[in-house]
Amino acid sequence: MNKSAISKWIKQEAIEMGFLSCGIAKADFLEKEAVHLENWLNQNYQGKMSYMENHFDKRVDPRKLVDGAKSVISVLLNYYPEQDLFKEAPLKIAKYAYGDDYHNVIRKKLNQLIDLIKERVGEVNARCFTDSAPVLDKAWAERAGLGWIGKNANLISTQKGSFFFIGEIIIDLDLEYDEPATDHCGTCTACIDACPTGAIIKPQLVDGSKCISYLTIELKDELIPKEFEGKMDNWVFGCDICQDVCPWNRFSKPHKFDEFNPHPELSNTDLDKLNKETFNLLFKHSAIKRTKYEGLVRNVRFVKNEQ
Repeated sequence: MNKSAISKWIKQEAIEMGFLSCGIAKADFLEKEAVHLENWLNQNYQGKMSYMENHFDKRVDPRKLVDGAKSVISVLLNYYPEQDLFKEAPLKIAKYAYGDDYHNVIRKKLNQLIDLIKERVGEVNARCFTDSAPVLDKAWAERAGLGWIGKNANLISTQKGSFFFIGEIIIDLDLEYDEPATDHCGTCTACIDACPTGAIIKPQLVDGSKCISYLTIELKDELIPKEFEGKMDNWVFGCDICQDVCPWNRFSKPHKFDEFNPHPELSNTDLDKLNKETFNLLFKHSAIKRTKYEGLVRNVRFVKNEQ
């Protein structure tokens, strides 16, 4: 098969596996993103996410992650729920964490896609990633034409919104490349205006250390800084504010994956009365495990002004 035919076949297989979209970009040095990342780190916008300072060379050049890499295959996987369980709740959890940990779900699917590619074209050198390695997922998805990076620094699609996960396969296969997506935010500043902690400094520049998702997940300190009292909008794990207000998310449609369905008891659980046993039961397969029981309790106490 020529590279055009194999590229179309890969995209078709990805869609049949349940991915929202699939696009392909040339594995190359991310010059613009390298400058942006360096400036972002110099401003200490990473907060205490020290891992963001590691492997800079690999973050901006996928050829340093996979020998002989020629292409980056990017995919999107929908997680938008049938029901917003916490819309009117006194304590809120981000939609992406309702079901199973997306890392496991996407990695399994991408490894299956790699196996299919090997069956079709023979042995290749390929690795899959999803938000768990020094890869700039959004930059590659944008280059592959799957969306543009909006003012809230999330990837946005005109047809699918932004409630999706991103994954990629870096592969030593020469493929046909897609045109990068163009920006469609226009003059809209809904996400900037809605952020209660002022984390979105300016379009496409987020101070991670002020982001509610960072404060409730990445920050491992015993206490959340007092400067954020009254500004958390009741979020105790993650935050969906900048996505909920984005006009493009009117196109979001419910996912079709059992893995992302919430635990049957999740909507009936009082998060401020959660014990460790119930936490382990409800979130056994969830990304919420990252914050651990003690972290969730800390977040709840802070939001309720009990810290």
